[in-house]
Amino acid sequence: MTQATSGPLEGIRVLEFAGIGPAPFCGMLLADLGAEVIRIDRPAHGTQEPGIDAAVAAGHYDVLGRGKKSVAIDLKSAAGIAAVRRLAAAVDALIEGFRPGVMERLGLGPEVLLAAHPRLVYGRMTGWGQQGPLARTAGHDINYLALSGALGMIGRAGERPIAPPALLGDFGGGGLLLAFGMASALLEAAKSGRGQVVDAAIVDGAGLLSAAFQGLRQAGLWRDATGENFIDSGADFYDVYECADGKHIAVGAIEPQFFQLLVERAGLPREWMKGRFERSVWPERKQALATLFRSRTRDEWTLLFAGSDACVTPVLDMEEATRHPHALARQAFVEVDGVVQPAAAPRFSATPAAALRPPPRRGADTEEVLQAFGFSRGEIAALLEA
Repeated sequence: MTQATSGPLEGIRVLEFAGIGPAPFCGMLLADLGAEVIRIDRPAHGTQEPGIDAAVAAGHYDVLGRGKKSVAIDLKSAAGIAAVRRLAAAVDALIEGFRPGVMERLGLGPEVLLAAHPRLVYGRMTGWGQQGPLARTAGHDINYLALSGALGMIGRAGERPIAPPALLGDFGGGGLLLAFGMASALLEAAKSGRGQVVDAAIVDGAGLLSAAFQGLRQAGLWRDATGENFIDSGADFYDVYECADGKHIAVGAIEPQFFQLLVERAGLPREWMKGRFERSVWPERKQALATLFRSRTRDEWTLLFAGSDACVTPVLDMEEATRHPHALARQAFVEVDGVVQPAAAPRFSATPAAALRPPPRRGADTEEVLQAFGFSRGEIAALLEA
């Protein structure tokens, strides 16, 4: 069998409408695994706004744009809309992250595009979904987590919930789930010849990620209060502790055999092996562990627990994570155009992903892509001039 070199999605063409956060993350995942992802960018007009838009325009640090091509098209012009329809008729999938109704107002909604191209997989990324009383209102990761019940699970006992970075909602419950949905719909389209709309809402995805905890709660094994459960920093054996140097160590010794190793290596009383899941003992034991871990530096604790199954690891910052021996052994981070970033995941034995390519400059591939989609030189010149 000939081994592919461009990933399991080689040969799949995807049209992505430029945006920020979960939709481009979905496109990045598909591009990492070999899909040809063509991003529709707005033409640059004058000075860019500071912040994310300027970073994307500069391109260099836009990790979510890696492996993609960029076509600059003015969606406010009739010619631009016609060009996008023509592109959409020749791709396998489309990703858009606008509020509900925006694509319809542009004349690029799923009814229009699927009528012209019935096999099209039309991916929609929103916070609240396409229907419901909140569908057309604004929101961010923290809002979607709040209404899904996920945010109320994150925090210390007796304190307000903690707003995490947008990993859980935007990227986990949003972009990652949309990529899974689109891959599934592409598989179905290959079998049936029918495309469909994939409606990915971050609030749905965040709720889905909490499925196991919904079950635990209804079984009486999980409390709604933050920081009072065995894997939410409530228990002594599952928490983060400060070390002598101000850095931190993570402890996750849930199972008895792992907890026994923690007790032995840390020199804790053997009596700790009894009643581990009794909530009444957790506060006192947490205080004892806090005092103990402050007696040595993070790296000293790391060395003490090295090679054991005690489930004790150093808390690394993002730069340290790129240099950890395990990350280096697995080549978990790569450097693309001078920017260090996570490597493609997951890994495939027969169809590994190709080397990652740097993100494109806005509109850098306009002529090449349009020509590949059958636009004549005259049509391309007219679009560029417009």
